Amino acid sequence: MDIPRIFNIAESAHRIHNPFTPDKFATLGAALRLESGARVLDLGSGSGEMLCTWARDHGIVGTGIDMSQLFTEQAKIRAEELGVAHQVNFIHGDAAGYISDEKADVAACVGATWIAGGFAGTIELLARSLRAGGIILIGEPYWRQLPPTEDIAKGCLANSISDFLVIPELIASFGHLGYDVVEMVLANQDGWDRYEAAKWLTMRRWLEANPDDGLAEEVRSQLTSEPERHAAYTREYLGWEVFALMPRLCLMA
Repeated sequence: MDIPRIFNIAESAHRIHNPFTPDKFATLGAALRLESGARVLDLGSGSGEMLCTWARDHGIVGTGIDMSQLFTEQAKIRAEELGVAHQVNFIHGDAAGYISDEKADVAACVGATWIAGGFAGTIELLARSLRAGGIILIGEPYWRQLPPTEDIAKGCLANSISDFLVIPELIASFGHLGYDVVEMVLANQDGWDRYEAAKWLTMRRWLEANPDDGLAEEVRSQLTSEPERHAAYTREYLGWEVFALMPRLCLMA
């Protein structure tokens, strides 16, 4: 079980596999008012930066699940580096359908909502691991501005314009699912640059070291096309944000 090899190559030097930066995760952790001992579940945990830094800074305990064997090993190494290996556990596995035996104070999927067919299905999945009064975190793309054509949407690596919503519509969708939005932290264009542009040097170094690899042609193609695509499309049209959600209370009349 693993993700496609091209992602393991391109993002092998990443600590964060989405457009968030360390300061954004710090902001989010503070905004959630995390308490020592709070239990966090992270589906699609990547290289573990969110759980590891929150364990260090807030004293949380947590579990992360990710399909990438490489990223899971990197997460374990990061936990050792930060001295929190006794607080966080990283599992190499399929997060789709994962339900925790122990209810979480925070159940998160920040950038991998495809595991349950989109944000609605992922919210439903996370809710099954959430304690009463807990918080769900969803990291999701949105349109900063609606693409004027389907070709531009595809330049943002979407299948169509309908794949994503603008922020007001996205927030309204959470309400329709029965959730209050209780916090939100946005990535910015600098975050997109750090996520996307960091791949290019990694791919170039990999090509220098592996010119005869069977995947070299695909990596060469991406290195050629991705800088222009990112500058023309993703950077201008696509945003990314983490929303904190809580089930709506039923108030007595």
